[in-house]
Amino acid sequence: MTAAAGRGSTTVADKAVRKIAERAAQEALPSPAAGRPKGSAAVHGRRATVALRLALPYPVPLSDTARLVQEHVAARTGQLTGLQVAPPRMTVTRLESRDAAPESSGERASEAKASARRWWSARRAPTAALILLAGVSCAAVTGDVIRVHTTGHSTGAWRERAVDRLAGLHVDDLGVTVASLVAAALGVWLMVLAFTPGRRRLLPLTTDGARQSVVIDRLSVAALARDAVGSVDGVERVRVRAGRRRLTVRARLAFGEQETALREATAATERILAGCHLHRRLRCRVHVRPTPHWQPPRHESSNAPADERGHTA
Repeated sequence: MTAAAGRGSTTVADKAVRKIAERAAQEALPSPAAGRPKGSAAVHGRRATVALRLALPYPVPLSDTARLVQEHVAARTGQLTGLQVAPPRMTVTRLESRDAAPESSGERASEAKASARRWWSARRAPTAALILLAGVSCAAVTGDVIRVHTTGHSTGAWRERAVDRLAGLHVDDLGVTVASLVAAALGVWLMVLAFTPGRRRLLPLTTDGARQSVVIDRLSVAALARDAVGSVDGVERVRVRAGRRRLTVRARLAFGEQETALREATAATERILAGCHLHRRLRCRVHVRPTPHWQPPRHESSNAPADERGHTA
């Protein structure tokens, strides 16, 4: 029998782990038509980390579905690869409507008092630019110093000119003032980037676990609200703007009672916001304005003004 040391070793590539995780995530989705998940994986010895980007069907309880997908992907990938796979980090790219969706059992995850974290951008572009500038400057100076000490040659002409020019500058010079203002502005910009989240278009959702962080794009919330208000009788066109703290809906009424359409549009918007389970509830403003060819119902006065009505929740 061959000794354990002579049997060799098996290495699982990152690409193989990624494909297995993507297939496992597709198996765990409530509907196979929700789109093919995309992901990335990294193997470190006997451990593997996975990140997934996928679409979820609507309506589903997002936190429950995300937790089930994470558990299935970690268990299935670990079973097939023999690696220790941590629960993957998931990014929900969009919500897709389905004719039939599974109903939630029990209380919704929004009732749990778990803290939601805002996602932060990696800031790759400004970080790379700053590192490149500092690296090139330090490499040039260090290379010239090493050349002088190893070969005995004189200092580079570019470094001598730079030192002479800096020595001749005065604090009240216009160039020094402009350079100082530019450097100060860049410093303030970098501090803002360091202390503020970059993914401000993502809204955190309420989850039932402290280790979970689920977000939804503001455009997805606006699309859901637009579809819900568009299904109200008499509504012809809908425009929705989703901000970080407010959702504004502007609808045009082609026929029917304006007050009834306003109440139904407001109720539809509130149901959508409640179903999204946002960690911070958005304030809702709904405006219903008649179209130019709108005619009031017969039981209303024909000369009634068709002014814009609004509601704030």
